[in-house]
Amino acid sequence: MATRSGSSVRGEYYEALLEFLRVAETIWEASRLFFGRWDLSPSQFNVLNVLRERAKGMSQVELSRALITHRSNVTGLVDRLEKRGLVARREGEGDRRAYCVVLTPDGRRLMEEILPGYHAAVEALWIGISPHQAKALVRQLKPVGERARQAAQARSRSNGGSSTGHPSV
Repeated sequence: MATRSGSSVRGEYYEALLEFLRVAETIWEASRLFFGRWDLSPSQFNVLNVLRERAKGMSQVELSRALITHRSNVTGLVDRLEKRGLVARREGEGDRRAYCVVLTPDGRRLMEEILPGYHAAVEALWIGISPHQAKALVRQLKPVGERARQAAQARSRSNGGSSTGHPSV
């Protein structure tokens, strides 16, 4: 594969990165406002949504992998959802030290209330873009995301700490 260089190409990549970050931030803010009606953050909704698909529940490590977030963040999310009675911790099978997080009946009812409006809002974002185009976008973004993840890991190792991997813009 030939490499492209030059300031115009770098400018195109930079503009694409800026637009991607703008879109992500705008969607996050719209999500925050949408889920605020139920006193949920987008991250809390994501926990509930992942658990909705797993009747037996998940460990917090599995949740952190599914949500692409650090275990310590999952602990706080689960704590807040548990206080509201939306999730519960159960002893894990085979290892009594490990807990399994499950959606409670109240959590399931809340998701049933939220999901119709959520699905409608998501579909409204994609008006004018076909499912084929959406799939193509995902295919194009996956390698960019993987390279960003690898760069963040390398930076984290060289800095002796953790790095978000978000480039400065």
